[in-house]
Amino acid sequence: MSVLTITKENFHREVEESDKPVLLDFWAGWCGPCQMMGPVVDEIAGERPDIKVGKVDVTEQQELAAAFRIMSIPALMVFQNGKVVRQTVGARPKDQILAMLP
Repeated sequence: MSVLTITKENFHREVEESDKPVLLDFWAGWCGPCQMMGPVVDEIAGERPDIKVGKVDVTEQQELAAAFRIMSIPALMVFQNGKVVRQTVGARPKDQILAMLP
């Protein structure tokens, strides 16, 4: 499955109403560690059709970043039934990200 671009306009539909767990990557184009994490998140999206993977550009989606109190990036959050069930901040190896997923 491809990575979705999550915005305040589609957040409710794609994340809160999702029947699958959702991994969200809060990132920015100017963030070096975010650039390192991007390919890992993309890879997970391709390998795990049982989950939804989305990216939130905090520069463009400041409202969403504020709503989830994103202070440092990259930040990863796992949602189930519309609620945050796991989260982490900072670059992580793929195995640690996979361990966050149901």
